[in-house]
Amino acid sequence: MTERKPAPLAPYLVVHDGNAALDFYKRAFDATIIDTYPYEGKLGHATLSINGGEIMLSDEFPVEITGVRTPKSLGGTTTTISLAVSDADSWFDRAVAAGAKVLRPLNDEFYGRMGKLVDPYGHCWSIVGPTKT
Repeated sequence: MTERKPAPLAPYLVVHDGNAALDFYKRAFDATIIDTYPYEGKLGHATLSINGGEIMLSDEFPVEITGVRTPKSLGGTTTTISLAVSDADSWFDRAVAAGAKVLRPLNDEFYGRMGKLVDPYGHCWSIVGPTKT
């Protein structure tokens, strides 16, 4: 078996229901699950591929072990994940249909077409693509 080379940089999301989050990201962002590891009855770690990039996630564990909390525990998040796609409308609509909430509707900006969502786990996503012609 060939060892997989990890991505040089990958966001690591902490969520309050890891297995449900895996299902959401598959439906919302067409994520492919690369690997998962259970730990103490929870999702200890998962790696997903989304649109050519990687993202990692796990359930929340004591902050003394991980150093992080979920957006649910914090009452919000401190980051936005920017997802560059070829068709912002179809990606945005699919994520909303899967359960993401619209923070900022899609709009053509000087840098492209962009809209902002929050997923059911409190993480913010900017969907960015070419402007409509």
